Amino acid sequence: MLNLNQIAPSFEGVTAYQKDGFKKISLKDYQGKWLVLFFYPRDFTFVCPTEIKAFAAHEAEFNKLGASLLAASTDSEWSHKAWFERDLPEVNYPVLADTLHMLARSYDVYNMEDGSANRGLFIIDPDQKIRYIIMSDGSVGRSVTETLRVLEALQTGERCPADWKVGELTLGKAS
Repeated sequence: MLNLNQIAPSFEGVTAYQKDGFKKISLKDYQGKWLVLFFYPRDFTFVCPTEIKAFAAHEAEFNKLGASLLAASTDSEWSHKAWFERDLPEVNYPVLADTLHMLARSYDVYNMEDGSANRGLFIIDPDQKIRYIIMSDGSVGRSVTETLRVLEALQTGERCPADWKVGELTLGKAS
């Protein structure tokens, strides 16, 4: 089981689809940056495109915070290409093809019943430590604005109360 503040499980040379092409991606590509890595169950489904589009709509906000978006599922890069070109042309961030299920297993999101990834999200800091983990049922989409809020809170380096937003008082420096 993954724990907060541990080094994120490494991966190297995983094929991803990204806007009209394929590329190899490694965790080390994101060293020194914040990374929001999120897993979704399957291409060509109902809830998944709502999340994928929502992250795409807020990608500039993540980038402004020095964070990259990276999605993953156990579908192939060819499935990603077909789906994204047909239904999700606004998505610019890469989507990993975890066809061997190694990534889903290492991040503890692998669904052994059907070979898909469960809905899991990880915020990884510039030192590649996991700072936030959320898992949800496959039938419930995640809140992108909450992910942004948590990222901003983590970046303060301070204690932030429930529902904290940028510009509000924090609870002082974290120990």
